[in-house]
Amino acid sequence: MAEAAVKLGSDAAQAELTDGFHLIIDALKLNGIENIYHVPGIPVTDLGRMMQAEGLRVISFRHESNAGNAAAVAGYLTKKPGVCLTVSAPGFLNGLVALSHATTNCWPMILISGSSEREIVDLQKGDYEEMDQLAIAKPLGKAAYRILHAEDIGVGVARAVRAALSGRPGGVYLDIPASLLGQTMDALQGEKSLIKVVEPAPAQFPSQVAIDRALNLLKSAKKPLIILGKGASYAQCDDLVKEFVEKSGIPYIAMSMAKGLLPDDHPQYAGAARSLVLKDSDCVMLVGARLNWLLSHGKGKQWGEPFTKKFIQIDIDPKEMDSNQPIDAPLVGDIESVLTMMVKGMDGWKKPSEEWTGAVAAKSAENVEKMSGKLMSNAVPMDFHGALGRLKRIFADNPDAVLVNEGANTLDFARSIIDMYKPRKRLDVGTWGVMGIGMGTAVAAAVETGQPVVCIEGDSAFGFSGMEIETICRYKLPVCIVIFNNSGIYRGTDTDPTGRDPGTTVFVPEAKYDMMMEAFGGVGVTARTPDDLERAVREAIASGKPTLVNAIIDPQAGTESGRIGNLNPQSVVQKKK
Repeated sequence: MAEAAVKLGSDAAQAELTDGFHLIIDALKLNGIENIYHVPGIPVTDLGRMMQAEGLRVISFRHESNAGNAAAVAGYLTKKPGVCLTVSAPGFLNGLVALSHATTNCWPMILISGSSEREIVDLQKGDYEEMDQLAIAKPLGKAAYRILHAEDIGVGVARAVRAALSGRPGGVYLDIPASLLGQTMDALQGEKSLIKVVEPAPAQFPSQVAIDRALNLLKSAKKPLIILGKGASYAQCDDLVKEFVEKSGIPYIAMSMAKGLLPDDHPQYAGAARSLVLKDSDCVMLVGARLNWLLSHGKGKQWGEPFTKKFIQIDIDPKEMDSNQPIDAPLVGDIESVLTMMVKGMDGWKKPSEEWTGAVAAKSAENVEKMSGKLMSNAVPMDFHGALGRLKRIFADNPDAVLVNEGANTLDFARSIIDMYKPRKRLDVGTWGVMGIGMGTAVAAAVETGQPVVCIEGDSAFGFSGMEIETICRYKLPVCIVIFNNSGIYRGTDTDPTGRDPGTTVFVPEAKYDMMMEAFGGVGVTARTPDDLERAVREAIASGKPTLVNAIIDPQAGTESGRIGNLNPQSVVQKKK
């Protein structure tokens, strides 16, 4: 138990007590939690202080959304629930986007928030930051629990941990009324009440019938394709994924956060021929990927017409099957268990024909050659290709560095240009496409991995969480932020037809973001050429100092909404004057 237990009573009979503060800390530590992402305030200020005193690393943020985003990606990186601790009501609400983000991405996270007392909330007496937080959180996470009594803290934390990790991982809310923290109980009984969760995510094997069905379907395919998703990266069975892909001989593509499971220069990687393999393949195996909007729901011209594809899908949640297309060979189980059985059944496996793999390789080489000239651009002001071409070289030389990436054009171009060579080195907006994850994700990446982090941000995306550069400087984290500054959202060239205000998508031209970093003691650099950009980022990685590189990009560079402009409705009505 935490050493802060108190002793009361006479010399003859003393009872050692503990309280809610220390029971929560002990329950988290018992379950392997090491880092807390936090915004201090009523009623959890002292809880954060005590957590730090008891050996947990507490990273205090400037806004709960960013602390929550840090906890969410910490869960993805570690396969343990990332924990975000917030104040009540408004602070709790600020954390809910991150909770939903974690749940949508299938990352384990626990949002712990202080709250008002039940007898006040239920009668709506008008308490400070009064809100029925549990009711609000329930539909936005995987599970939600409230603890009212000190003796139930062990159960509450255990349930939150198991819910976050079991089956399809997700975000869990844990409600902590202020009065709970000060409740006392016998220290020995308190220790006995704590629960260490055993095997929260047990192996889940599919039937042999399901495995045989999938193998037979793959064998019969003339143009098979494997799609690796971030679920395969989260599984952390990297060698097994590599063995399966290489033994199959099948071309594969990787969704953005699965890049690096196998190095992007792998001979079977078909990322540069993505359009070809999606359109022409006749059998597609989804490994930790879903047929959601990121894959056009498995429909449309992108997938070829007439549509004749067969699908094999690995997912631990049987409800995911048939969500957009019929799944001909569903494999319900965790990725490690499923692939272990698949590999075992591949003795004497015949790889796809040279006609198919050769066509894919040829198209990949052709597209890489087309792109190479753009990536060597030395244009000033810089365009996206010229700037990212230099960053591509930096990541090739620093494969352990973590890339954090968000924006519209900045995200879309970087995803296809920068190669990754190791797993879980690329972190971005994920399934939900949430803007503003950058700084929180960068902080967690540095804290959880200990590796240098390069955060490539659009100037619009940076605005959602930019104040956290103070957090990065305060904790002296090895984070280099590169802002692609084209003075606006998508582009910096819009105008107000009335002539009254700036265009709705326009920012202050060439804003000096680098001076913000200098204000907090970090290194600020303005880069106007590709040479300047490359030099600044290499120096930042080598020094480990918090750095912000303000990369001035041509305001005309970029397209409306990046590569998802089709989701942006366009008016066809002409207003009469």
